[in-house]
Amino acid sequence: MKVTGLAIVPPPAATDLPKVTPELLASVLARYSRSNDGLANILGKVDINHPDESIDRILKFVDYGHASIGGLTGGLAVALDDVSMWLAYKIFEIAQMADGQESSTRYITMEATNLPTPEELGVPADLAARWSAVMAKSFAAYHAEYTRLDALGHAEPERIRLPKDAKPAVVNRIRKNFALDRARYFIPLATRTNLGLVQSSRMWAATVKHLDSLPQPEARAAAAVIREVLLKTSPRLMRHSSADNSFQEQARQELASSLQLGLARLSTQPLPDEVWVKVDRDTPPWLCEDQPVAEALRHRANRYGYQGKATRRMRVSFAWNNMAIAELRDLNRHRTGHRYTPLIQAGFYLPPEVPAAPHQALLSEQAELTRELMQRGSGAYVYSLLLGAQTPFEHSTQADKFIYEAELRTGMGAHFRYAEHLSAALREYFKQVPEAKDWIVEGTAEPE
Repeated sequence: MKVTGLAIVPPPAATDLPKVTPELLASVLARYSRSNDGLANILGKVDINHPDESIDRILKFVDYGHASIGGLTGGLAVALDDVSMWLAYKIFEIAQMADGQESSTRYITMEATNLPTPEELGVPADLAARWSAVMAKSFAAYHAEYTRLDALGHAEPERIRLPKDAKPAVVNRIRKNFALDRARYFIPLATRTNLGLVQSSRMWAATVKHLDSLPQPEARAAAAVIREVLLKTSPRLMRHSSADNSFQEQARQELASSLQLGLARLSTQPLPDEVWVKVDRDTPPWLCEDQPVAEALRHRANRYGYQGKATRRMRVSFAWNNMAIAELRDLNRHRTGHRYTPLIQAGFYLPPEVPAAPHQALLSEQAELTRELMQRGSGAYVYSLLLGAQTPFEHSTQADKFIYEAELRTGMGAHFRYAEHLSAALREYFKQVPEAKDWIVEGTAEPE
């Protein structure tokens, strides 16, 4: 695992002001909020060559807590190389206010050599060889299916939706993605990936504290190296990033709940699609909503347009019983509201083009390994999961965010399985908000 801090010094507030470190910027803004001197005058009293003394002096004067100024540090960018897909997923779940990106499965190495060691992941020593064997077989299944699907795309091009008059390079790319997007369900969740996030020091401190409180040793190791990098630029705020009893206790309870539910529902058979949508339009009696939903939506040119208060005030919770981890990794990155999954294997998804029978022995072996880890109460069970594992997934937010997600995930270039899930959610939403139907653009996931 490698962690790199990027763009640590933010640009100055104006071209004629000096550059400042994140913590000095935060302390100056804290002083600014309790002064009528103006920002330039405050900065004029700061000794840029001795920022620590200036920070101590300001913070002592204004008596601000670390959390109060932590959000003023600007965007601190951190890149994490060679972490497992599980850890990347978990960080995006925790860091709900971060901007970030993760390497696509289309571009990372799909070999057993691109896995952390069992010791790094906390896999029990007596199960290490068994875990490594299952992972190797999973990669072999991925490559076998990719090769077969690529050949199928060449032999039966009608299976692949191609834009009209597509150039040969575009045809080759879409054919390749057709195979990759259907073979990917055999990829282990333990596969190494890379991610980068940008967030304030306050949110980094909370993220690192959360990671440090999880039972998985990979998460605690990540907390240590991220803290080490950020201590160089935000030392006072990152001192508040160690494991906390409240975080540890909730992690313990959530693991126990996942183990209980996971053992009860563990299966290699695909789950039929079910979706649940709950819309809440209630408003206070002294502040009723008078804008028609059509007026909130009809003025947009595309999904990036601003929606009216009728949808911005409407709460929406939506959930699926069978979200494959392959799709969960991306849907989990929609930042608004709250997302929750027990991250279990209640079933296993394979697309229609991939027959299950040739892979049943592998899936049975993988499921039994997952069962053994769960029975031992090991948090390392997450590393035995493949991207085809189906888990319940719930997201609660406002209607404007839900509509954006639905239009994005059914729009041009969307993965076929995203489109199926979000189209199902839209159908349920329209039953409860029928007046929105004419103003929401449900796409067909046509290739780009």
